[in-house]
Amino acid sequence: MDAFMAARMQMGVSLGFHIIFACIGMVMPWFMFVAEWKWLRTNNPVYLDLAKAWSKGVAIFFAVGAVSGTVLSFELGMLWPGFMEHAGPIFGMPFSWEGTAFFVEAIALGLFLYGWKRLNKWVHLYTGLIVGIAGVLSGIFVVAANGWMNAPSGFDWIDGKAYNIDPVKAMFNKAWFSQAHHMTIAAFSATGFAVAGVHAILYLKNKLEIHAKAITIALTFASAAAILQPISGDLAAKNVAKLQPAKLAAFESHFETQERAPLIIGGIPDVENETVKYAIKLPGFLSFLAHGDFNAEVKGLDQFPKDEWPPIPITHYSFQIMVGIGMFLMLIAAIFLAATFKYKHWLEKKWWLRMLFIATPLGFIAVEAGWIVTEVGRQPWIIYGIMKTKDSLTPMPGIQYTFYTISVVYLILSFVVIWLLSRQIKVLQAKYMSNG
Repeated sequence: MDAFMAARMQMGVSLGFHIIFACIGMVMPWFMFVAEWKWLRTNNPVYLDLAKAWSKGVAIFFAVGAVSGTVLSFELGMLWPGFMEHAGPIFGMPFSWEGTAFFVEAIALGLFLYGWKRLNKWVHLYTGLIVGIAGVLSGIFVVAANGWMNAPSGFDWIDGKAYNIDPVKAMFNKAWFSQAHHMTIAAFSATGFAVAGVHAILYLKNKLEIHAKAITIALTFASAAAILQPISGDLAAKNVAKLQPAKLAAFESHFETQERAPLIIGGIPDVENETVKYAIKLPGFLSFLAHGDFNAEVKGLDQFPKDEWPPIPITHYSFQIMVGIGMFLMLIAAIFLAATFKYKHWLEKKWWLRMLFIATPLGFIAVEAGWIVTEVGRQPWIIYGIMKTKDSLTPMPGIQYTFYTISVVYLILSFVVIWLLSRQIKVLQAKYMSNG
């Protein structure tokens, strides 16, 4: 493995782990807020226990997310100094705001965790709401920085240097909004189905009220997000078609520019022969997805030099996985809505609980696939159309060893998180089993 690939793999591993912690840290505070709100409304102690249990999970993921996010920020400077030399002064603003949101979140979480019986009950409730709002804002600010890499703005690039820098324009670049809402909705969907799935398998073993209520809260958020996600994805795809047509072409392995371009479902890209084998093609649907017109022309990879093509197979497969899982989760959301309003007996069926358990990791797999599409699909550019990734690599040797070290550290960290969470679940189970 050469230094360039090691550096990219290290960033990929770091981001792959951090994004799971970050998504859960963004969304779980909303679950604990709703649980406490329901306790205050109903005086049912089950909701109080649920809020306290979830708050401990939030604390774990907040701590781990803070550490993994700090590692990523250091890696940007250490692995890609050529990038940070130019990009730092331009897109530093969203990182500054992310730091502000992080500190607000930390203070509010501290008040929530240690404020039981010390704060007014409604003040305590709204500290949880602040945790949730700050967490979502923190994620949006980071995505705004990534959006700038995909749609650089707020400067003039002259002779390899940036002039006339406008940090506000850079932060609110043309990609930030579509990426931010798509990522935020994905986080709610992935976390909601994961939490529902864990409680579903626990409910299968012991039909405790706390698990039933947890499933309902988590699935309410997850279902709303899953239904909104295709709309968000459509807006995001149209934005990519406008700003990064080569990335869109890589999504679909769309080699040839054409009108009434087909949407490709599945298939195996053959880059050498510039075709896709064994695919289902829906004529005109890619044109509609990209431009809102079934007869519109969609740029193919033939419009770009081959040395500027993204890695096509991994981008194509990741996109297919993301969309396929999204459709499956939307189906689960539809079943949940039908069961909630008409077929309530479904919610007790084993097939339904097993379906939720199967869905537990799927949302996060879709999130990971989506980030692969975003990051790998931008290659070979680190700043789209301006700076190539290879030109920003550190000249320092030995990156392979830091990659191996970071990978081992994240694996250990993941096992620690799983152990801590399983211990919390066992404590909660033991309490309710002993009570009844």
